[in-house]
Amino acid sequence: MHALLDRRPRVLVADPIAPAGLELLEGTAEVDVRLKLAEPELVDLIPSYAALLVRSETRVTAAVIEAGIGLRVIGRAGVGVDNIDVEAATRRGILVVNAPTGNTVAAAEHTLALMLALARNIPQGDSSLRQGRWERSRLVGTELHGKTLLVVGLGKIGAELAKMVMGLQMQVLAFDPLVAPDRAHQLGVELVTLDEGLGRADFVTVHTPLTDATRGLIGARELALLPRGSRVLNVGRGGIVDEGAVAAAVASGRLAGAAFDVFAKEPPPPDHPLLQDPRILVTPHLGASTVEAQLSVATDVAAQVRDVLEGRPARWAVNAPPVSPEEAAVVVPYQDLAWRLGSLWAQLGGGKVRAVELEYRGEVARVQPAAITASALGGLLRHFSHDPVTPVNAQAIAAGHGIAVRERRVQDSGAPSLVLRVDGDGAGEIEGAVVLGEPRVIRLEGLPVDLVPKGRLLVLRHLDRPGLIGDLGRLLGEANVNIGEMRVGRDSPRGRAVTALSLDDPVPDEVASRLRAIPGVESARLVEL
Repeated sequence: MHALLDRRPRVLVADPIAPAGLELLEGTAEVDVRLKLAEPELVDLIPSYAALLVRSETRVTAAVIEAGIGLRVIGRAGVGVDNIDVEAATRRGILVVNAPTGNTVAAAEHTLALMLALARNIPQGDSSLRQGRWERSRLVGTELHGKTLLVVGLGKIGAELAKMVMGLQMQVLAFDPLVAPDRAHQLGVELVTLDEGLGRADFVTVHTPLTDATRGLIGARELALLPRGSRVLNVGRGGIVDEGAVAAAVASGRLAGAAFDVFAKEPPPPDHPLLQDPRILVTPHLGASTVEAQLSVATDVAAQVRDVLEGRPARWAVNAPPVSPEEAAVVVPYQDLAWRLGSLWAQLGGGKVRAVELEYRGEVARVQPAAITASALGGLLRHFSHDPVTPVNAQAIAAGHGIAVRERRVQDSGAPSLVLRVDGDGAGEIEGAVVLGEPRVIRLEGLPVDLVPKGRLLVLRHLDRPGLIGDLGRLLGEANVNIGEMRVGRDSPRGRAVTALSLDDPVPDEVASRLRAIPGVESARLVEL
């Protein structure tokens, strides 16, 4: 939606990602790989970059984001974004994208591997046999068959794990306040409250993001609800499960064992209580560490960063209105159109803005319009705000300025179009449509036109009188300004008219003043889209 910069944008890769991801980006941007950067180093480097790519090692703090004066997108090659200050990025209008599906199978398989290892004492058996002991009777395990698993967080990974363990004929319970009963039924999972699930579970596994609401979700009180001899796993995010409480429950014999792939502090210190008991299995954040997953998350996030830098919306934006794959074919072209209509209104002499209305007609009225509305606001408000404005933070900036935003849908069978109306001290309404995949302005100042809103434009409001277009062409010709295309709309012969010229060259200020002085010209505005 943004015009590309004259020079290639720069991308900073601060954590290792698969080479295929780097190659994908190199066609669009200059890519610099700088690993293991401390926060002060990152703050010093980031001002000259348009994009930042990380995994889980690098922390993208508010200080880094504030220093990123040219930053447009932050990509996380993985699912969780708890190492990125998303709120700070949103305030600055910086898009945050992740790769939520790339490591789904890898994380689910790692959880299942840890469950099997816990149930059958596999690490203990390996260790004792290497030490010359044959301890079959001491290492008797239990079967997963017929046991009950509580999945805390039935997102992509939790749902994938549920499907896997059903193949082992486990009963699956799930706690997730955001999951609809129909979705759980489709997966063959029973939705329960957290306390109810804990009271019935033989195994508990956590697959929810780390937020203020989930931090410490499974603590000493919750562990006490589990049947004696249960097992707890955390392959989600460190801090969701109270590590000290689990270590104490295993030591007391209340829990038969536990497994952790993630920790509140990574790596955990050598004296961490989870590392002292052989009944607690630990792995160094390996949930997504497969060849296939690393390739997938790298290419998924790199493709989104490339799309953002080239002016297209991202597939998995964390802090912007989502666009479903089913609606993308309609929404994405209208996002581009909306951005251009908003920017065009602002540049046509838009004054104080009190309210904005987007009217969706025809086919475009049948999709979710939030992403399109956000794009229109981004294009409009960036000309009025001292802060960076993008579709990411445009709604918040509009609210902060007391601007009312309304959406109206007209689901008729007519041709699809988008009407932008602004209650303000400037231009009237603008109507646009996407025609054969290209954005077009089809009505301006109440007059029909057929204008491609791209590049350098000169837009005039004037009376339709003989000789005016000739005067206009003569002045531009004398200034060596080449006209690429001209579009005229009028309400009647010798009535009101609007003319839009696509120009190949900039117009000097002195020439612009002379254009406005042509008899019959009410206004002449230079527009860059």
